[in-house]
Amino acid sequence: MALILLLPATILIVFIFGFPVSRYLWLSFHASSVITGLDIIPNNGANWFRLISDDRFWRDAFQTFRFASTSVSIEILLAVGIALLLNQNFKYRGIFRALSLLPWALPTTIMALGWKWIFNAPYGPIEQIGRLIGADTFNILSNPSLAWMATVLADVWKTTPFIALILLAGLQTIPIDLYEAFKLEGGSNSQAFFKITVPLLKPYLFLSLLFRLAQAFGVFDLIQIMTGGGPAGSTESLGVYAYLNAMRFLDFGYSATIIFFSFILLVIICLFGWIIGGRVQFLINKQVS
Repeated sequence: MALILLLPATILIVFIFGFPVSRYLWLSFHASSVITGLDIIPNNGANWFRLISDDRFWRDAFQTFRFASTSVSIEILLAVGIALLLNQNFKYRGIFRALSLLPWALPTTIMALGWKWIFNAPYGPIEQIGRLIGADTFNILSNPSLAWMATVLADVWKTTPFIALILLAGLQTIPIDLYEAFKLEGGSNSQAFFKITVPLLKPYLFLSLLFRLAQAFGVFDLIQIMTGGGPAGSTESLGVYAYLNAMRFLDFGYSATIIFFSFILLVIICLFGWIIGGRVQFLINKQVS
């Protein structure tokens, strides 16, 4: 009976998710560009051979992984602290919870434009403050070593509240009796955190990790607005590269190849995270026992 009830949702998910993926896979074995007059013709896997030898693709893959791993790691660490703080009893707690969601509620386009202005040289606030203290111009978005960090900062600012919200929901499912019993047995707050909070919060941490890895790995609008992939391609993500091939170079076959292979990479990363998460849970359970 349960399987029958799940059948409509399963069919909908398979259609919404499976059709685009299968379409990209099919198109990756075809040429569809200005050279073919935008007609779709088989090319015997030429797109895949091109992808393997495409240095720009592998550079963007590394930059995408660097962006996703750095931003998600920082977000989870910050979100744990914010969730613990918002889970405390204090005056106007509801107002602070609502205000904490404002960065996440803002559209990414507006948020990215705001951060682009903050880092703008020479009129942004950071440059203005630098001149007041006598520092040279920073040119953050024009510096390959700093521009990607600026995009990470913007992403952390926007999406940390999303993870904090998930973790806050997880914290509220933990019975307060567990902490009271633990303290009666002489346990400290730090011990309660690692032996009660972290193990019981682990499913929510893992859920947040998967959500954010998928979002960060597919980043496009933030990069496109803040840097356009520059300077010198130092912040270009796989999403931006696929967009350029499709919309600027009109090479839809190769763009589909990039997208499908990016999907494969994301699945591998999520599976790796699943394995690591299971190993961490095993070590936590072993320590608790």
